[in-house]
Amino acid sequence: MQLRFFSSARHLYRNILKPRTPIRATAKPPCDIFINHRGTDTKKTIAGLLDDHFFRMGLRPFLDSKNMKPGDRLFEKIDPAIRGCKIGVAIFSPNYCDSYFCLHELALLIESKKRVIPIFCDVKPSQLQVVDYGTSSAEQLERFSWALEEAKYTVGLTFDTSTGDWSHFLNTATDAVIKNLVELEAENSSKKSTYIVQARRERDEKFSIH
Repeated sequence: MQLRFFSSARHLYRNILKPRTPIRATAKPPCDIFINHRGTDTKKTIAGLLDDHFFRMGLRPFLDSKNMKPGDRLFEKIDPAIRGCKIGVAIFSPNYCDSYFCLHELALLIESKKRVIPIFCDVKPSQLQVVDYGTSSAEQLERFSWALEEAKYTVGLTFDTSTGDWSHFLNTATDAVIKNLVELEAENSSKKSTYIVQARRERDEKFSIH
């Protein structure tokens, strides 16, 4: 079953998502998937494993510890990666809401109208609340709370690190990501087709007038 999954997922990605003609590296978006996570909770477990799993599937994930080097400025690397990604994977964990950076990344994903796949890892959606520690402005707190509510009411995945089946979870998460990427590609193709049809119609109308 696992081999069949890998084979079908690779086939989908290679034939639908990857460009048919070579594109220079500078023209590529920074990543396909931005992994939003709380490092102290998940970097060495679920976030790191997902990053490795996505990479092995031929996808281009962004995980700060893997894609950044000493000397890089956080927002100068992370914000463009979020704006350029196709999908966000938000891994919610017990200490997630204690991090300004986690909440900022989530808010930027939502504001950028990216699809976000929530993963509730060792935490229930109802347990996630933005707390005022006196370090964020009222406007920032409102922004974070709004983004968190948007994510909490999005269909996602749940995982218990102490009792869950890691192999099954990684396959399920990858499958969800690939399905969303395929849907996005289909939507973009449809929009391009609509634009082409409209452009041709406007051109024909212009020439018919003359």
